[in-house]
Amino acid sequence: MIKEEGKYKIIKRKKPTFYFFGVTTSASSITKLFPLWMKDLEFPEISIIGVDFKIHDEIDVYRSAVAQIKYDQNSIGALVTTHKMDLYGASKDMFDYFDPYAKLLDEISCISKNGKKLEGHAKDPISSGLSFDHIVEKKYFAKTGGYILFFGAGGSCIATVLHIINKKNAGDRPEKIIVVNRSQPRLDHLKEIVKKAGTDIKFEYIHNQNPKINDKIIEALPDYSIVINATGMGKDSPG
Repeated sequence: MIKEEGKYKIIKRKKPTFYFFGVTTSASSITKLFPLWMKDLEFPEISIIGVDFKIHDEIDVYRSAVAQIKYDQNSIGALVTTHKMDLYGASKDMFDYFDPYAKLLDEISCISKNGKKLEGHAKDPISSGLSFDHIVEKKYFAKTGGYILFFGAGGSCIATVLHIINKKNAGDRPEKIIVVNRSQPRLDHLKEIVKKAGTDIKFEYIHNQNPKINDKIIEALPDYSIVINATGMGKDSPG
């Protein structure tokens, strides 16, 4: 474990503080909802602070944010959005524990403290799965024969893919999943995770950033296929 408390400027918070790591956090609804949640949960003293990072920010920027939580007694944890994989890669040696999904996915979506231990969690396979199941009815793929097409091979895609792979009923799993991504390393990372998890679903990984080719990929899908935007476009960048 690397001790870096003296390297970073640690702010000593006067009251319990939770952090929200994102890109444009002031525009998020969580800043309004969080105080209401804390009131209902009878923790009105806990406040939330948004921390904005550049997409794929510098390693020391991520490490400094983690150090704030690790070394300040009243900094109690964080929700991580866009930077899940980058944060894990930059600061994994600063943590005392990772849950199984965090280790499998090489990402952190939630930071918590257990006594003096700093813990990292990947909750997206659970939350993404709940959202997917709310939208897609049981045995949908057995009824329709549709595929799933993902644009983006990052954390959101991986989380949803893991949820689908782990479906016990074959009718809840598509015959094929297609993933399109602009960079090859993310596709390679996803491919390795799918290999580790094991599945009977056929996967096709496409390295592409040409919108016209994306149009042709969509046109070739069977009827009733599902198309998922798992990129940051529309949230972290225009699109």
